[in-house]
Amino acid sequence: MLWRAVFLFLITSPLSFAAAGQALTFDEAVARALEGHGERALARRPAPGAWAPVEVVCHLRDAEAMFGERFAAILTMDEPALPEVGPAHRWAEERQYLRHDAAAALTHFRRRRGESLETLVAASPSDWQRGGEHPVRGRLTIDMIVALMAWHDDNHLQQLTRALEGRP
Repeated sequence: MLWRAVFLFLITSPLSFAAAGQALTFDEAVARALEGHGERALARRPAPGAWAPVEVVCHLRDAEAMFGERFAAILTMDEPALPEVGPAHRWAEERQYLRHDAAAALTHFRRRRGESLETLVAASPSDWQRGGEHPVRGRLTIDMIVALMAWHDDNHLQQLTRALEGRP
């Protein structure tokens, strides 16, 4: 059943085939990056002010929840206000990401990404043009948010890779 939904997503998504494929496999890329690294390595910051690998994974989990909330608001309301969530480093500090378990955060990220993909698969082409008003970025449509997600995935996979290599 999941493969049918994945196939439909790939052939009907307003995204390019590559971007849609990336959204479907990103969690596996994160899991592969984390393989073989112990808890201490995952909690080690490569430099002062740089995130440790566990902080990157926690951020991905929480950002995915925020993306899902935006999709839900846009699909259930007309032009909703999309709240500003503030700087990411604030989440890491306030939510104490360094104290979290990377494997558990990845599990939660995977669940939330799956929920996002289910929402996107169920959305009609016209739904992808629905939007909401963000206080900083202006009007954001679902297709714009998905493009932002793809950039966000790339950015943080690179950050995760650097952190695991001990580079900021």
